[in-house]
Amino acid sequence: MNDTTTINAKEEALLARFEEKVQNGDAIEPRDWMPEKYRKHLIRQISQHAHSEVIGMQPEGNWVTRAPSLRAKQILLAKIQDEGGHGLYLYSACETLGISREEMIEQLQSGKAKYSNIFNYQTLNWADIGAVGWLVDGAAIVNQVSLQRTSYAPYSRAMVRICKEESFHQRQGYEIMAEMAKGTPEQSEMAQDALNRWWWPSLMMFGPHDGDSPRSADAFRWKIKRQTNDELRQKFIDKTVQQAEVIGLTIPDPDLKWNEEKQCYDYGKINWEEFNQVINGNGPCNKQRIDHHKRVHTEGAWVREAAEAYRLKTQNN
Repeated sequence: MNDTTTINAKEEALLARFEEKVQNGDAIEPRDWMPEKYRKHLIRQISQHAHSEVIGMQPEGNWVTRAPSLRAKQILLAKIQDEGGHGLYLYSACETLGISREEMIEQLQSGKAKYSNIFNYQTLNWADIGAVGWLVDGAAIVNQVSLQRTSYAPYSRAMVRICKEESFHQRQGYEIMAEMAKGTPEQSEMAQDALNRWWWPSLMMFGPHDGDSPRSADAFRWKIKRQTNDELRQKFIDKTVQQAEVIGLTIPDPDLKWNEEKQCYDYGKINWEEFNQVINGNGPCNKQRIDHHKRVHTEGAWVREAAEAYRLKTQNN
């Protein structure tokens, strides 16, 4: 038996053991052996998730100085701080896979790495902040609850805390929309307009049909994903339609109707052409979001340098 045969037999045995662990529901830890495709899939997914949390601070940050009350300002500041923390949890989880934070940031700023399409839309008024909390964070919760059971343990553990905080964010947004919906005619109109503009991009957040993605088969086999994009999207729609009815707002979908046989809502066709345009850099705010990230990252270099100098000094002492 030559060396190549020996190596292949060893790798096959490791792969078989890995597959068995995953199928048994055992968590994969950073020091466990894993296939290179599994590692790369996780790096792509977790870093994209982290980038989305950090970029997602921008459309809300625009409204800190314009919040309508001190209470609203405090809640919004707390939420933005949470989102930054979520990005840190996820970057840390991704670093356990052997990629540096510097490399992840470079991939984001160069356009090699993506982030959620939803954060390239504009927040035009205070009702948009409500829509972001209610719809965007509501969609995120549906997706992230499923990820609490993902097979990679550091990612799973990060999701547990993130989901608890996202639940607060969703309630904050829903409260804003509820208050505006029962306010003056102008406020009610603003709430409905925000729902009209954010509804379809929120549905796009779950991504296209899994059958259209070559990565989906591996994601399900390795239990990185537990539910399909369409299943998660349906769960979000069924829950959110009822919430809209409670506060007197109308979902902007003329094809929306209850399907008694399936016990869920049928809904209209999603504009995937728009999704592809936005995700590929041609949305309303793509350039603005990345330019802002680059500028702030450069301006904050001295903080990172000071922290590293302090770490080295402490280590040497």
